[in-house]
Amino acid sequence: MSNPARVLYLLVDGIGDVSIPAFGDRTPLEVAHTPHLDALAAGGLNGLLDPVEPGLACGSDTAHMSIFGYDPRIHYRGRGAFESMGAGIAMAPGDIAFKCNFATLDTASGIVTSRRADRHFEHLGPTLCAALDGLAVPGYPGYRVTVRYATEHRCGVAVSGPGLSDAVGDTDPLKDNLPLRKSEPTDDSPEAAFTAGLVNALSDAICGVLETHPINDQRRASGEAVANVVLLRGCGSRIRVPCFRDKHHMRGCLVAPTKIIAGLGLSFDIDSLEAPGATGSYNSNLSSKATTICAALTGAEEPQPPVLTAEQCANPGPGGGGYQFGFVHVKAVDDTGHDRMVGFKVRFLEAVDKMVGQMLRRLWEAEAAGRGRYVVVVSGDHSTPVLFGDHSNEPVPFVICNVRHAVEALGGPAHITKVPLAPIHMPDVKGTPPKPEDLCKQLFGPWRDPWPTCVRGDPVRCYDEVSAARGGLGRFPGSQVLMLVKQF
Repeated sequence: MSNPARVLYLLVDGIGDVSIPAFGDRTPLEVAHTPHLDALAAGGLNGLLDPVEPGLACGSDTAHMSIFGYDPRIHYRGRGAFESMGAGIAMAPGDIAFKCNFATLDTASGIVTSRRADRHFEHLGPTLCAALDGLAVPGYPGYRVTVRYATEHRCGVAVSGPGLSDAVGDTDPLKDNLPLRKSEPTDDSPEAAFTAGLVNALSDAICGVLETHPINDQRRASGEAVANVVLLRGCGSRIRVPCFRDKHHMRGCLVAPTKIIAGLGLSFDIDSLEAPGATGSYNSNLSSKATTICAALTGAEEPQPPVLTAEQCANPGPGGGGYQFGFVHVKAVDDTGHDRMVGFKVRFLEAVDKMVGQMLRRLWEAEAAGRGRYVVVVSGDHSTPVLFGDHSNEPVPFVICNVRHAVEALGGPAHITKVPLAPIHMPDVKGTPPKPEDLCKQLFGPWRDPWPTCVRGDPVRCYDEVSAARGGLGRFPGSQVLMLVKQF
């Protein structure tokens, strides 16, 4: 095709769920008021996506790899490198890295009483990371430790030096109130045995620094949980794969403040864009994400990309910033699942829907002005049921739709031009949670926005898990997503 569409892919982390008795056996997506997502469903093609394969409760890292077209069974080397690269650690071949949690350890018993010392840790995490950066590991001279803050209670830890292996286990007990683990080699190589010993020495050294840090002295005095241990998880090394552009013939960019997703994109040579005010938490600026990614695709204004290579400058490709594929990751919905916030999951889904409305308006305006044509894709990377509090193996709803068809389903240009572009209000999770019975009342209207006025492609006109099962795409694995996107 002479004018291939540019693609905006919105991935809502943990979007899928199961029926909830308090909602009359509906899912949060069925209860949430999402007119813009529904317009995509009505104007496009729908289906159910198994991000990796049916029956697998996958992590975000392996799900994203699969969706981007890289088989995690072949290429996955642990998530530690993704988290650390996304946090700003430059990794060389042979380095290893960990995705880490600041946690609380009972030093007398060796029990990890809380795997997350404090989810709201943005004001303290950078200071503790600075105290650990460059830490000397007793008994292992010549090895360099780099520590960078990521988000919430997370950080990235990388180790550089000769003879290291990523075939070592975690120190994370995986559940609260269990003993801190010792890292063990996961293969029989001498490098793995050596590295496991180094990891355990590093864990002890980190505890020594954190136990007496002034921040933890203050938290003890005020009765708050201390962050006196770092759980070293998901040891990995940088993967070597064909870059996204060579593999899919699209120049890609992403907006993903969540460091593990940013680092994963960097592993595929996908440009990471900065969206002011965007975070990987409940307080993220969704409007800024929408503005940044749409600008990168349409050229409406200059996004804030990293420094481009000479080859990229010489061959920018079509469109404003030269991007044919823009990816946006939203984390907060997943956090509501992990934190078991039933009502807030609905409210955050509604906030995401407002962001979709802003995306549709900006892309439609660019299309109407003759600056390309655009396709929007929405999916999740796994389900995080709020009554379970963790990832599950249920498939997630998937939709792909031309922007002009979504606008038609909304009611045409007269409606889309009224979508406000102001900052989107985010629910206050510290406030009173919405009551399920109040949320269910909105199911019976009156609706504040028009119901989709047309249905194309398949009979689906709602974006949710149950409706998507009737979609024309059926049920398919993540490995087929970009093949479908490129053929749409």
